[in-house]
Amino acid sequence: MILSIIVPVYNMASDNKLSFCLDSLLNQTIDDYEIIAVDDCSTDDSLRILKEYESKNPGRIKALHSDVNHHQGGAKNIGLKKASGDWIGFIDADDWISPDMYEKLIKRAQQTGADVVGCDYSFVYEHTYTVGDEIIPNSRDDQTGVLDHDKKASLIMDGGSLCVKIFRRKTIIDNELFFPEDIFYEDNALGNSYLLLSDRFEYVKEPLYYYYQHDTSTVHSFSERRCRDRMDSGLIMLEEAKKHGYFEEFRKEIEYKFTLLYFINTIFTYMPCVRPVRTSFIKEMCDGLKAAFPDFENNGYYVEKTPEEEKRLIKMAMRSPLGFIIYYKLLWGYRNARKRLTGK
Repeated sequence: MILSIIVPVYNMASDNKLSFCLDSLLNQTIDDYEIIAVDDCSTDDSLRILKEYESKNPGRIKALHSDVNHHQGGAKNIGLKKASGDWIGFIDADDWISPDMYEKLIKRAQQTGADVVGCDYSFVYEHTYTVGDEIIPNSRDDQTGVLDHDKKASLIMDGGSLCVKIFRRKTIIDNELFFPEDIFYEDNALGNSYLLLSDRFEYVKEPLYYYYQHDTSTVHSFSERRCRDRMDSGLIMLEEAKKHGYFEEFRKEIEYKFTLLYFINTIFTYMPCVRPVRTSFIKEMCDGLKAAFPDFENNGYYVEKTPEEEKRLIKMAMRSPLGFIIYYKLLWGYRNARKRLTGK
């Protein structure tokens, strides 16, 4: 078997989301592949739909069911343990792909000897195969080829999504790259290892993956639990780097990536989107960042890439979580009031 496509599924029956995804996988232009769709205790008709597709496509689709909801990481792990392909691809069950996506990625791998091959994606707001204006380059040409120190450092800083790539199964299994379960943002936890433990990366500069934007998408749902999951994924990312021996070589890149994932993205999601805002949670974030990297503010990437206003707010939070909350709420309230009055 050349390719195993793993699809974690949770409550994707409505609006034709799951069917559209599966149809795009069934229409791939390669022949030797399997689709492993894993239902993660859905409460809608997702499992029934998967079973129907399995019965109509024997040998092509395997419909599996998890007895316990372990989120996408758990579903992916079930799929990985059942996969027989030389290559592994992941796709979210509300997205879809071009008919020739996997053919093009595998062909590039065969031509170059790559262990990982990726492509670009397009944001879409309806079920269509028309590429819109929002094309997201997921890699760069200077990241491709045999992975030396500079290329690996670049991939840590900007590795792109796992869903738009194929990975050599041997690399995943030999390094036990199974996803954390029971949390969201599982890709963030393992993304560095999936790339840095490979020898060669290649890139097809085409938007072959369609990233569906809708209100029930994970990226549009925020809660304190989601924020905590993001923090946990940052901690697992550190453990992965130390476990696989690349932490010291890429300390500065990992320090900044951790600061961004564990703290910056989390606190500036938490403050406008989560209610109630808890001082103890802000303090926990600050203490966790300082414990991991007490000198994070001196990191060259942090100095260069973090906006000045964010730096001031972060410094304030580190000094006084309560003072930061009061100031942020006043600032946020002022900006909202000004926007209502001026439209700007």
